[in-house]
Amino acid sequence: MRRRAILTVTATVLTVGLTGARAAEPPAAPAAPARAEPRAVQVDTPGRALPAGGFDFAVPQTVAAGLAAPWGLDFLPDGSALVTQRDLGTVVRVRPGRTPRQVAAIDGVVAGGEAGLLGLAVSPHHRRDRLVYVCFTTAIDLRIVRFRLDAPQRQEVILSGVARAGAHDGGRLAFGPDGLLYVGVGDAGVPTRAQDLSSRNGKILRIRPDGTVPPGNPFPGSPVYSWGHRNVEGLAWDGDGRLFATEFGQNTWDEVNRIVPGGNYGWPIVEGPSTDPRFRSPVVTWRPAEASPSGAAFANGTLFVAALRGARLWTVPVDASGTVGTPTPELVGEYGRLRTVAVAPDGSLWVTTSNRDGRGRPAGDDDRVLRFTPGVPQPAAFSGVRGSR
Repeated sequence: MRRRAILTVTATVLTVGLTGARAAEPPAAPAAPARAEPRAVQVDTPGRALPAGGFDFAVPQTVAAGLAAPWGLDFLPDGSALVTQRDLGTVVRVRPGRTPRQVAAIDGVVAGGEAGLLGLAVSPHHRRDRLVYVCFTTAIDLRIVRFRLDAPQRQEVILSGVARAGAHDGGRLAFGPDGLLYVGVGDAGVPTRAQDLSSRNGKILRIRPDGTVPPGNPFPGSPVYSWGHRNVEGLAWDGDGRLFATEFGQNTWDEVNRIVPGGNYGWPIVEGPSTDPRFRSPVVTWRPAEASPSGAAFANGTLFVAALRGARLWTVPVDASGTVGTPTPELVGEYGRLRTVAVAPDGSLWVTTSNRDGRGRPAGDDDRVLRFTPGVPQPAAFSGVRGSR
């Protein structure tokens, strides 16, 4: 069992400028003894308590092992999952009790650093169209292609020409409740792009499944949905359709932001909270050593955030009004770096490790896909309520 030092979640809103340079997704800190933290609990059956979020984190099922830096994950209608392997440029199908099976090799993937085959999203109409979407870096750009699962060799480019780099590519894909495809795109190492509406970098994009711009976007004719982002790697909607995104900061604050159409989130003018009325402040901030937040998912009134450098799973309660409560860490140091978290069709929570991404300390069976079973769904406990403007 690996352990990391647990740091306290930042709760005070501060105005923060740019200070120095933070290495992208730095390695986890040296192992240190963990100390106990208070945990909000939910009662499942008499005498048994579940952690905040309603899942039993004590005994996970290993769905898959021996993967190479898994990144994107989404589910097929039968409950199996498709997983991208960042550095190999391949998509594998995983399901409990079966050996992972490669189903596609993506043409043109050029990996290195944080680049490679990144996000994956299954079409919400997959039973009819069989389509799968992936985001990746080539030698010249960041792009999205789609392919039919029964004909993976025919890959259609729907978005291309986005600047790529060895870090800060973003790359998360997710279909929203509106049936449109959302894309987290990093600044590709050039912070000024985030404040340039003519650039698609440092943005969350919203496009139709064929790559065209929907008419309801906040900037007519543009795929830009929100801007002023450094590196978004997590997208998740609550039960009322509110979008939350995770974002890597630089030296000071990592963030969860509640996304509104056309919202400017301040990078690189501000990092973390701001009193500047031009920018929207995050609803959660962490120090980079306790987070480096990547994938995100919603279940049981809780936002789950997979942390890389922090080597933990954050559970963030969100009430019916969208107000965010105090985050609680789970799995601290137990499985190393965590990249992606997703809710399966059967209600279980799946989490991928990222210890073979060049920054972790892999165990013999890494990287893994872990499955956690649900308890009785109940609203997460609240304390230290945060607001957003």
